[in-house]
Amino acid sequence: MKNASPNRLSLNNAVLGVVFLSVIYTLISIFTTGFNWQTLVIIDVLLFLFIYFSLKYTLEKFIYQKIRLIYKTIYNLKRQKGEKIENREFETNTIESINQEVLEWGENKKLEIEQLKKNERYRRDFLGNIYHELKTPIFNIQGYVLTLLDGGLEDQTINREYLLRTEKSINRMIAIVEDLETISNLETSQISLQHTKFDIVELFREVFDFLERKAKKKKKAFSFTNKYDKPIVVEADKKWIRQVLVNLLDNSIKYGSAKEGNTRASFFDMDENLLIEISDDGSGIAPDEIPRVFERFFRTQSARDRDKSGTGLGLAIVKHIIEAHDQTVNVRSRLGVGTTFAFTLKKG
Repeated sequence: MKNASPNRLSLNNAVLGVVFLSVIYTLISIFTTGFNWQTLVIIDVLLFLFIYFSLKYTLEKFIYQKIRLIYKTIYNLKRQKGEKIENREFETNTIESINQEVLEWGENKKLEIEQLKKNERYRRDFLGNIYHELKTPIFNIQGYVLTLLDGGLEDQTINREYLLRTEKSINRMIAIVEDLETISNLETSQISLQHTKFDIVELFREVFDFLERKAKKKKKAFSFTNKYDKPIVVEADKKWIRQVLVNLLDNSIKYGSAKEGNTRASFFDMDENLLIEISDDGSGIAPDEIPRVFERFFRTQSARDRDKSGTGLGLAIVKHIIEAHDQTVNVRSRLGVGTTFAFTLKKG
């Protein structure tokens, strides 16, 4: 019976007992003479009182008392640390409502445990990735410094070269630390986005110019799929969107076509938002690797085989920046054809 209290249960059972007894007495009166109806009424009243109070006492003292104790324990466990304990009337909570709260509490705890396990796996992977990424530059620096100390410093043929290599490894470590700090700040919302309206086409041209020298060294070129003569205005944090473009375009330089390649930018109107796509003609990404490309330090098999330099955090930063703008970013790719990164921004 739903929403049943001890009083309700006791009353119902007492009435059923009296009805049952009355039916029995009625059947007896049909086959006997001189039946005393006053005696039946007195017996019914006594039986009603007996059943009602005995059952009520049993439920409250031996059953509901235990249920209330369990409920209070669960309520105290659900209570946030430092939260004041409310003076709640536990007696008014029925078995059905208490059962519902217990189920909800159990489900929440299950989700918390799953999240803790997920965080633990992530922590182990993260520490392993940090070790892997920092190990190479640290060991390189150690080797260069030891060589210089062992006499290489006086050798004009190698001293400057080894110092430059040391500087390169140090810069790589600095880049990793800075990218980690950026992701950490984005995740903890410590970075306040400054939304302004700006021309996304013009920002692309600025980034094209910024990366032009690096692109030419790799025989890569940047272009638009169409001729955009008019400004396309979006509303976002220009500084962080510039970082998104730098990361994606730099990524296309590193992992684009092994020969001469081209990276193209496209814009598509999507009502309130603008869809922006950056496509390259590189080797592509395997289907089983696509879901992981935005993970920290994840490298595709082709990237590992080609031993491309980088922090392994660029795409993770892109994802965090776009999501901080309440927008989405995704990737599609075909092996041997190329890769396209697409994200949305609010139109200005």
